[in-house]
Amino acid sequence: MSDELARRFPELEWRITAASSSQLTDGASAVLIVSERAAERFDLRPRARFRGFHACGDDPMFMLTAPIAATRTLLERTGLTVDDIDHFEVNEAFASVPLAWQAELGADLARVNPRGGAIALGHPIGATGCRLFTTMLHALEYNGGRLGLQTVCEAGGMANALVLQRM
Repeated sequence: MSDELARRFPELEWRITAASSSQLTDGASAVLIVSERAAERFDLRPRARFRGFHACGDDPMFMLTAPIAATRTLLERTGLTVDDIDHFEVNEAFASVPLAWQAELGADLARVNPRGGAIALGHPIGATGCRLFTTMLHALEYNGGRLGLQTVCEAGGMANALVLQRM
């Protein structure tokens, strides 16, 4: 931590450590996304559809909070509430991300990363979004859930979020 940050934010204890951070892992993932017309043309049976998605920026000084803003906007746009969502995937590059997200939005922690987050499963840079997506889709299918929400914070205070509806 820099001396400048310590002076600006004396109330913070700066406790992000290797124990509360995801490890980088190797990984690859693929998701086939097609239009309804293409699915019909190629006789594909969709497993899910996008209900909505949103990307936004937040204060880069608090870059890990952008998933909160992305989720709020997405829920508003889709007319959903956290209570409507069966499964949440909140990427935990750091343990503070899903904890701050949950504290702000009030989601049931039993539905947040129930199969393990990035600290447990890894954070394969470049494949994280698909890893979250496939984990969520498989969990929705296994548990009979209908709606899932995933969100990922990104560099410089950015974040994206999507709502997936299982078919």
